[in-house]
Amino acid sequence: MELVAPAGNAEKLKYAFLFGADSVYIGLKNFSLRLKADNFHAEEYAEIAKLKEDYAKKGMKKQLFCAVNISFHNDDIRHLEQNIPYFKQYPFDAFIVQDIGIVGLLKKHFPDIPLHLSTQANCTNAEAVKVYKSLGFTRVVLAREVSLAEIAEIKQAVPDMELECFAHGSMCMAYSGRCLISAYLTGRSANAGSCAHACRWNYNLVAKGSSPNKNSHEFAVVESERQGEYFPIEEGENYTAFFSSKDLCMIDYLDKMKEAGVDALKIEGRMKSLYYTALVTRAYRKKIDAIEGKISETEAAPFIAELYNTQHREFSTGFYFSPDDANKTTKGSSDSPYTMLGTLGALVSEQNGVKRFVLNALNKFEVTEEIEFVGPDTLGLITKSYHLIDPETNEERTWVCHGHECLIETDDAVEEGFIVRKKAARS
Repeated sequence: MELVAPAGNAEKLKYAFLFGADSVYIGLKNFSLRLKADNFHAEEYAEIAKLKEDYAKKGMKKQLFCAVNISFHNDDIRHLEQNIPYFKQYPFDAFIVQDIGIVGLLKKHFPDIPLHLSTQANCTNAEAVKVYKSLGFTRVVLAREVSLAEIAEIKQAVPDMELECFAHGSMCMAYSGRCLISAYLTGRSANAGSCAHACRWNYNLVAKGSSPNKNSHEFAVVESERQGEYFPIEEGENYTAFFSSKDLCMIDYLDKMKEAGVDALKIEGRMKSLYYTALVTRAYRKKIDAIEGKISETEAAPFIAELYNTQHREFSTGFYFSPDDANKTTKGSSDSPYTMLGTLGALVSEQNGVKRFVLNALNKFEVTEEIEFVGPDTLGLITKSYHLIDPETNEERTWVCHGHECLIETDDAVEEGFIVRKKAARS
């Protein structure tokens, strides 16, 4: 099975590939359903093209998918057409599309680039898949509400259509993410890429009226930061986060997804951190490799366990087995037990087994602290055997933080691209 990972910017794309993704999906400014992600712009196409070429030289095929999955208005289509020359500079392997209004435009200007149907199109049945096939789509990202049994039926009916399904990440209390809550509460439309994630806010249940009749069942909710704004609801609890869905996690059932006919597994999270992208991608890579017999389940297990070292809400299996779990709401989230400190950049020097790397620091830490190195095939390599070096004076430093140029020296078995983390302080 193909593993498709998210990337909200060029650095995350690099880590998604490095930690095991076969394909990465990105968005370009103004045409993606994740406008709050950094997205891609300027001359990043050159960096991405070189990255793909470097993998190709190693005999590794890495694919780049572009999400143009907003609901287009007339002005959006005109803007898209104006930006076609810019799009052509990227080495895209597919476009992920929701709005069939842009299909003709993409076919005209990119006749050799496949079209993938976005999950936002809510495709849930074989007959719809046949229609999209007739329109020229080569892959359908099925709606998240589809069960494994339905996937198997669709694959049997349209065996030559590639089916991609979400296996991990956030879900919405809306049909395949086509939500109006954000637009209603804030004027920011989720279907135009500006979701405010209003479903994650904290709401209080109140009885309507100054002298509420508790038996009338006339209730409303008030968001904690928006006192005085009442939204009608029928609910029986005194406090709830009733819009907040559980996170999807199918890591233990990838074999079932494969049996059902899923060709590609998708991870949600273009707005998530580099740390999240790397560790989740790596976990699914190892699980797929175990299913395909490349490594043992025992070898994969500790990498899979690292899923729980990323921030997430309560996990569920979504709609794949039954809608019962997916329809239950949750609140809060599990924070990561680690703080990401930075990443290892270019190797500067190596002598007698001691390596010096550029340290891309993201958070402050002191040289006396125990840190861990995390790599594509390396679990948390714990060490105190390192030095922080000032690159200008070559003197040792006692601490480093974001914005300070620094080198890190170690004799540990690490490489460029490793993540540096430490145990998070307990409050």
